[in-house]
Amino acid sequence: MKKEMNNSMLKKYDVIIIGAGPAGLFTAMSINNKNVLVLEKNCEPGRKILISGAGQCNYTNSCDIENFINKYGDNGRFLKPALYNFSNRDTIDFFKTEGIDSIVREDKKVFPSSLKSRDILNVLLNKCKRKSVEIRYDASVNDIQYDKTSRCFVIKAKDHQFVSTILVIATGGKSYISTGSTGDGYIFAKNLGHKIVDTAPALAPVYVENYEFSELSGISFQNISITLWRDNKKINQFLGDLLFTHKNLSGPVIINNSRYILKGDILKINFTQYINNDEFRMNFEQKVFSSGKCNLKTLIRELNMPKRFVDKIMELGNVSDDKICSELDKKSRKKIIELLSNYSMVVQSIGDFNVAMVTRGGVSTSEISSKTMESKIIDNLYFVGEVLDIDGDTGGYNIQAAFSTGKLAGDSINSNEHSKCYKK
Repeated sequence: MKKEMNNSMLKKYDVIIIGAGPAGLFTAMSINNKNVLVLEKNCEPGRKILISGAGQCNYTNSCDIENFINKYGDNGRFLKPALYNFSNRDTIDFFKTEGIDSIVREDKKVFPSSLKSRDILNVLLNKCKRKSVEIRYDASVNDIQYDKTSRCFVIKAKDHQFVSTILVIATGGKSYISTGSTGDGYIFAKNLGHKIVDTAPALAPVYVENYEFSELSGISFQNISITLWRDNKKINQFLGDLLFTHKNLSGPVIINNSRYILKGDILKINFTQYINNDEFRMNFEQKVFSSGKCNLKTLIRELNMPKRFVDKIMELGNVSDDKICSELDKKSRKKIIELLSNYSMVVQSIGDFNVAMVTRGGVSTSEISSKTMESKIIDNLYFVGEVLDIDGDTGGYNIQAAFSTGKLAGDSINSNEHSKCYKK
């Protein structure tokens, strides 16, 4: 009796969503004819949207939807129903309908034509407002309980308690801690019986031991090959653009594949345009043998290598700038070939959650229906966005996943008749 009395004093909602980021807001605005509350721990919504794309909001990518599946590591197939239910084209059309024109860059990244993240966030907030969604800020959730008798969720947020038939957890991951992403959703999910796949930073730069390219910061290489080695075994190979910074390795080929890289791994970098190291070695040796009095540095420059990088390779190879090809001994030739096509670096660390764009790991997708985003463990419990064990490449794929999973959850909530709390 006492429990029923306490429950009767709680404010009741049909749906409560925890998190006012892209996934949470998109879920909220997709729900029809229900009393919806969004609880946000920050004093303002969408902090991660506002910093996306350096404040310009790269909100999706214009590549073919079929190609999206390959942009999420090993869990891309889980997202297929969500992405096909609400595709990148649907996203672009949605914002256009809401008065936001878009621009598409050569790399297929899509931005609002204003290049202002605030415009994207305002659309989501205005849509929620038109749907009469209630949003409470500075409402950090402390505890969630599931009442099996009433089949309702009781949520404690600061000095308030709320109850709902349906709960959507859209708290994000642990990346960019300053935005409020501190992994709260993992705690809630675990307490509700869900498995959490170990989390780690993703879309992050990689730090290596004895980094020798600090003075080459800003130099980049296009479409080069990097192989990943662990315990003397080749476990992966990546192809893409590499960037030297003052302190670490970056660029899409590093950022997008940081999800696979661990401390102690070895990266072997092929700075040439030859995918096959042996092919490069044979061609380069042939050129050296046939070039005679040609300056070795000039020969390397013909590989379209940046001048400062070539200077550094000569220094690392202990070869003087005036060395001609006919004077290059076998040991030096082998060293130069190794530096150019098989440069080995030992991974010291991956950029932490303060610099990582997304989180690897999260709520196990094996316990979530890919067709609805609903928990397989507790009815009417949904997970959307980065709190799930999904992480996409850089280029608008993660925000698109947030929109798509939010829309799919909203559609599922709309299509199912859920019992009301306390209904006998």
